[in-house]
Amino acid sequence: MPLLSSTPSTFWTGPFGDGTHLYRPAPDVVLQQKYPFVLPTLGYETNALMPALNAATVEAHYRSVHASHVQALNTALTAHPTLHEYSLGQLLMGLRRWPEAARAPIREHGSAHANHALSWKVLAPGAATATAPNGRLGSMITRDFETVDACKAALREAALGIEGNGWAWLVKTATNRLAVRTLPNDDSPLLDGELPVLGIDVWEHAYRRMYQTQRAGYVDAVLARINWDVVGAQVE
Repeated sequence: MPLLSSTPSTFWTGPFGDGTHLYRPAPDVVLQQKYPFVLPTLGYETNALMPALNAATVEAHYRSVHASHVQALNTALTAHPTLHEYSLGQLLMGLRRWPEAARAPIREHGSAHANHALSWKVLAPGAATATAPNGRLGSMITRDFETVDACKAALREAALGIEGNGWAWLVKTATNRLAVRTLPNDDSPLLDGELPVLGIDVWEHAYRRMYQTQRAGYVDAVLARINWDVVGAQVE
């Protein structure tokens, strides 16, 4: 069975970006968005991720970087009205099907939009009191990594090993296994037919205002405050 079908009905529905995900975690429904794409609200104040990320970092990353990708994606797809009926998830998974002129902006800006939207959701606002993985996610981590600490260590190693810009990912593969991947730039795991579960952005703009060149400190801070309930909803 494919991770996501080409029909919109397979994509998940539920709250996103209004703060309700703090109590009712929902899968990554931004993948349902169609043209014109919109920047989802954070669902929390820009200072809510302290001490891991300060307000200036979140504000610049969200309102400048993420927003610019949404705008660029809309601008690029204005000239491709036949693609307006497809969701973001479908555009990414079906990249090779689309007109050649549309592929590069979908890959760059569509991936970045999806990546950032999920990234904002899986960070736990307030004190670092996110719950440990449980349910299906907990069982999958035990099966594929043995322990949560081993899973986090694999993600940490992947994030620190990326040369230049990119993302470290926990993904669900087509064979229903969890795996750690590294992808360059803003490429989405969906381009390779894998479902993004948890991503760590290691572009310098994600952390340089607080951590300068200390990527390890940033990665450790992010891993310490993952909202595992939201991550778990990705694999339900």
